[in-house]
Amino acid sequence: MISNWQGVTDFDLSPCYGWANCIHLRNNQIELMITTDVGPRIIHLGFVDDENEFATWPDMLGKTGGQEWRIYGGHRLWHAPEDPVRTYWPDNVPVQVEPHEGLVRFIQPVEESTGIVKEMDIALHPNDARVRITHRLINRNLWAVTLAPWALSVMAPGGVGVIPLPPRGEHPRNLLPTSSLTLWPYTDMADGRWTWGERFILLRQEPGNAKPQKIGAFVPDGWVAYLRRGHLFLKQFSVAENAAYPDMNSTVELFANGDMLEVETLGPLMTIQPGAAATHTEFWQLARNAPRPETEEDVIHHILPLIQE
Repeated sequence: MISNWQGVTDFDLSPCYGWANCIHLRNNQIELMITTDVGPRIIHLGFVDDENEFATWPDMLGKTGGQEWRIYGGHRLWHAPEDPVRTYWPDNVPVQVEPHEGLVRFIQPVEESTGIVKEMDIALHPNDARVRITHRLINRNLWAVTLAPWALSVMAPGGVGVIPLPPRGEHPRNLLPTSSLTLWPYTDMADGRWTWGERFILLRQEPGNAKPQKIGAFVPDGWVAYLRRGHLFLKQFSVAENAAYPDMNSTVELFANGDMLEVETLGPLMTIQPGAAATHTEFWQLARNAPRPETEEDVIHHILPLIQE
């Protein structure tokens, strides 16, 4: 992972996706569009003058205000564990924008029902198709709060999500478990969209297949990927040793329905004192010429070399 660089700080403020005020970050390879009328929300990620890697909901684009939570699309920040009241606080109001050296910070007003402030620091590499996203949850209550940062990217339909499993080993030299998988009540392991391999789990998004599927996993390798139309979207992140993670110790989650596939990573559960913050950083990479994987052998031969770069 690239942990430090001098990011792009020049940006344009222009309309996008129906909103009047969006921050446009770009280098010679990729571009991002971040809403400021709602958010914090990265609504667009893609190669320059190419299609959006994220899914969007046309009937919601450009809307502001109101108490109804809208998915909008793109990339967002939540706090886990998921709760029908706390988690779905609507991000329908303007955010504050702060340029800093090497990054742009987006700050949401305090959530009235939770006392939490959400921030995103976005640093675009000056030359490469890479982005660093630092997600921050600040406790503005007068009491401590236990939560975990939760970064969710809503990917455009028609692709394949890939989760790596820990290194395999032989019995009886390996007697203790090394990882965990988390299933939801609606997870159907017999669904044909799944491939359960020895080294990887694949989940295919099928447009129009409305039956939801979800899985969580503890991924010590610290990466998860989505491949669509020859493009690889890679997330890398750090995993804290001996830490407790939400959803039965999940660091990565994939969720699919008929409209999209969500690529989600989570930070460890933390008890945050008043005025303190929990952070979770993702490193994104886009790559071309990545064939759609149908088997885990496809991942080994065509995807791993791109990730190892």
